[in-house]
Amino acid sequence: MQVVVVGGHTRNIGKTSVMSALIREFATLGWTAVKITQYGHGVCSHDGHACECAPREHPFAVTEERDPATGSDTSRYLAAGARQSLWLRVREGQLGAAVPLLTRRLDCAPSVIIESNSIMEFIDPLLYLVVLDPSRADFKASAGRWIRRAHALVPVENRTASTDEARNGSSAVSGVQLGVRLGAEWGVKVGPDFGAGIEAEFFRSKPSFPVRPPEYSSLALTAFVRERLASPPDARAAAGFPPPRAKRRSLVEETLLR
Repeated sequence: MQVVVVGGHTRNIGKTSVMSALIREFATLGWTAVKITQYGHGVCSHDGHACECAPREHPFAVTEERDPATGSDTSRYLAAGARQSLWLRVREGQLGAAVPLLTRRLDCAPSVIIESNSIMEFIDPLLYLVVLDPSRADFKASAGRWIRRAHALVPVENRTASTDEARNGSSAVSGVQLGVRLGAEWGVKVGPDFGAGIEAEFFRSKPSFPVRPPEYSSLALTAFVRERLASPPDARAAAGFPPPRAKRRSLVEETLLR
């Protein structure tokens, strides 16, 4: 099983769009796509408002989306070509307890893509992408906690691009300039909030693949993901990626990393 995780620093910045673009680009892998929503006190962490997404009888539940035309996030995964689309709803702080249930649902899935930051506490995925929008000041605690483990950043450029520009990943700024801009934006914004902070150099040195709406994809990002998916687990260190953490694995790690 190969696992990809797509996270982001806040809500409504294009995480689902980036994830759907990856599903579409690599549709032959037969993805099982997973949306994880944490909630507490009647407020859904997906959009910050009260909603009906909370399981009524248990602290967590997994349901399967079967309609690709509703426009919901899980529906969009199916429309993009996912073989299966699941929605894990879990009370805030209970994700660890919900992981075994999710593991059982993913047991036979050859390729899994998950929209979440918090799942990084329980798995070491083959690829972790973090979507960023420098125009948005909010930075979720879960993103600040796990962003250092990101294999690459996916900044969303708000300027409308031509189809060729979007596909090629060309940008109004160079890669170096983009790194400087992200460093200036986020190195300052998140530093005081997360202990030692995330220094500006982190954003300048981490691989970055800008995307723009409506495609939310680029040839450069696709090539990077393709190379990562093709590399076996024992080649991670040679390829510049950290090996799995040396600790006792949870049930989901035993399943997802086998």
